[in-house]
Amino acid sequence: MSNKDPGFTKEDFSEVHHLTENTVCTILSFCEEEGDYSALVRVIGRVFSNAEALMKSFRKDESNSTDNLESCKPADMKKDEKQSERSSENTGASSAASLPGEALNEVFDACEVTVDIGAVRRVYDRLLSIDQLQGALVNALIYLTPNVELDLEYLDVYETNPDYLNIFIIVMENSNLHSPEYLEVALPQFCKAMSKLPVTALARLTKLWSKYDLPHIRRMMETFQQLITFTVVSNEYDGENLVNDDETVVAATQCLQVVFFASILGGDVDVEHNEEDEEDSDSDELTLHELLGEERLYKKGPRINPLEKELGVRPMDSIKPLIPFEDFINESLNDVIEMDKDFTFFKVNAETKFSFQTCPFILSVITKNQGLYYDNRIRMYSERRLTALFSMVQGQQPNPYLKLKVRRDHIIDDALVRLEMISMENPSDLKKQLYVEFEGEQGVDEGGVSKEFFQLVLEEIFNPDIGMFTYDNDTKLFWFNSSSLETEAQYTLIGIVLGLAIYNNCILDVHFPMVVYRKLMGKKGTYLDLSDSHPVLYQSLKGVLEYMGNVEEDMMMTFQISHTDLFGNPVIYDLKEQGDQIPVTKENRQEFVDLYADYILNKSVERQFKAFKKGFLMVTNESPLKYLFRPEEVELLICGSRKLDFEALEKTTEYDGGYSKDSQIIKDFWEVVHLFGEEQKRLFLQFTTGTDRAPVGGLGKLKMIIAKNGSDTDRLPTSHTCFNALLLPEYSSKEKLKERLLKAITYAKGFGML
Repeated sequence: MSNKDPGFTKEDFSEVHHLTENTVCTILSFCEEEGDYSALVRVIGRVFSNAEALMKSFRKDESNSTDNLESCKPADMKKDEKQSERSSENTGASSAASLPGEALNEVFDACEVTVDIGAVRRVYDRLLSIDQLQGALVNALIYLTPNVELDLEYLDVYETNPDYLNIFIIVMENSNLHSPEYLEVALPQFCKAMSKLPVTALARLTKLWSKYDLPHIRRMMETFQQLITFTVVSNEYDGENLVNDDETVVAATQCLQVVFFASILGGDVDVEHNEEDEEDSDSDELTLHELLGEERLYKKGPRINPLEKELGVRPMDSIKPLIPFEDFINESLNDVIEMDKDFTFFKVNAETKFSFQTCPFILSVITKNQGLYYDNRIRMYSERRLTALFSMVQGQQPNPYLKLKVRRDHIIDDALVRLEMISMENPSDLKKQLYVEFEGEQGVDEGGVSKEFFQLVLEEIFNPDIGMFTYDNDTKLFWFNSSSLETEAQYTLIGIVLGLAIYNNCILDVHFPMVVYRKLMGKKGTYLDLSDSHPVLYQSLKGVLEYMGNVEEDMMMTFQISHTDLFGNPVIYDLKEQGDQIPVTKENRQEFVDLYADYILNKSVERQFKAFKKGFLMVTNESPLKYLFRPEEVELLICGSRKLDFEALEKTTEYDGGYSKDSQIIKDFWEVVHLFGEEQKRLFLQFTTGTDRAPVGGLGKLKMIIAKNGSDTDRLPTSHTCFNALLLPEYSSKEKLKERLLKAITYAKGFGML
């Protein structure tokens, strides 16, 4: 380069008002020849600190061949690159990063950006290898971002010139953004500016980043996560100084949301196959909530994320994202969020205060479950107030609870008849706190009686003899019986029971495949869901799709299928009109598989599932459940965790009545329990807590109490399942303790007053 332009001096570069790959290369050559990088430092500082200059830099229409850049690279770098090129040819690298400049731009052309991303990456690779330039890039970003933030907030610059987005594209290509020198000032200011971009710009950025290869998109995710963690750890938060008011954490979370949706768009996604939601007809009459001025707390329907709406994709549509959902959860942030305050911002002050529940991807299931708990409790208290108001007006006895009085040996008849009456007469009563009473028993329901009630109802409902569900011995899962003789009302009531369990914070022993929760959240079942619910059928259909021979002649299948129902009767169904006349061929086998899956998972059980979902929504329709949780998290809410970590339970258990963790009987007790088999451990949990599942977050989240209940005796241990309390007499030996405890947990049925 210096041979072609022998007259370059430092002063000439003062005319450089924006950068191209060639310009940077020319200045680099000059600086290396002079042995002084000050000219490049000045140019980089000037262009990267000026929004107008940076926006015009690295344009596709100005990019030339990369020959010039080659000429100014050190010899050892060229040698390394030639070796890496050879290795990438051998491995057949196909990621966006390994493509040559022109091909790389073709990948990004669909996103309608004018910046040459390939050129930007090559320039950064060169610049970041020069130590003298690091300070210039950091300082330039500190000068640039306040002006950009003001431009976006008050001047609507993006609407005037969409190329303003180039600034954010170029800055985010800097692979050093996560380093300490950026974390203090530069990156927080950049995130604040980026969070001011209009939703259309954020959507464009999302679509562009979704085309990036995995290392690039993961680096951006880790950059924002590191800023959030660094800021949270560096500050102290309390009831007065909330993390919600920390502008850096809020802005970085909003920026992380762009990467989150890019990860979804760039992975396997299914925006089709949605269940049709039944719209409630809006009444013109004022509700009591509106009369009391509480309509904002209880507005119907889930809120819609603006970026989600602009992109037309939801987290629920994701089959497999580029980056696992778990990697977006920030544990440091979850530890400092005051969920009661955040819930208020989410429900009431959404316009003025930021709630992390608007970005649920960053929250753990435990944190989101807290938010749901507050929502459910406040709704219960509200229903209680409305009941009191009605009773005053009508002069009736107030009934603040959803009371169910049942006989243990007629539990289905009593419970389902009562719930059916309530669901028809006054569905809002389902949103009251559940209170169960077993006839002839003295137990007072503080939560434990409800747990037992749910368990007994489910044991009856899922009994194969009733025929409402089919059971697969291999998968140990239940599925709707398409030929069931039960009425739709029965399935509606099962849906109500599931909804009540979530609403009243009870864990159920339910064994459904994941597709049930996906359908509850609004997605239809597809071929991929069969791997979980009908694995044998899935393998057969997979074999059809992968068959290399002549499908039509070798398999001799048509679009008419047959199967045997639960009662042994043959069922014949045409997947298409006159299906028996249409052979399955190599060309139409994908359609055959899709229609087959649609029949099994959707059409054949449409009547039963629609009724089931209707019951579930009667309780949860106004809940943020659908907005906050993904299907696999809903399963965790309903069923709890199947993993039982008794070591974690021991660490969090508290002692009362004279016992401590150092008492000999307590040491003996834990030795006995740890030696129990899996089934005995489940029986112990059932006896002590009312359910054999761990809550969301594992057994460590279960606050169990072991209290002393007298000295040595032949009495059995007892429990208060409402409070997860075990009343344990101080037995004289470890053997006696084990014998008495095993007898108690094996024959535990019924409630009494102690």
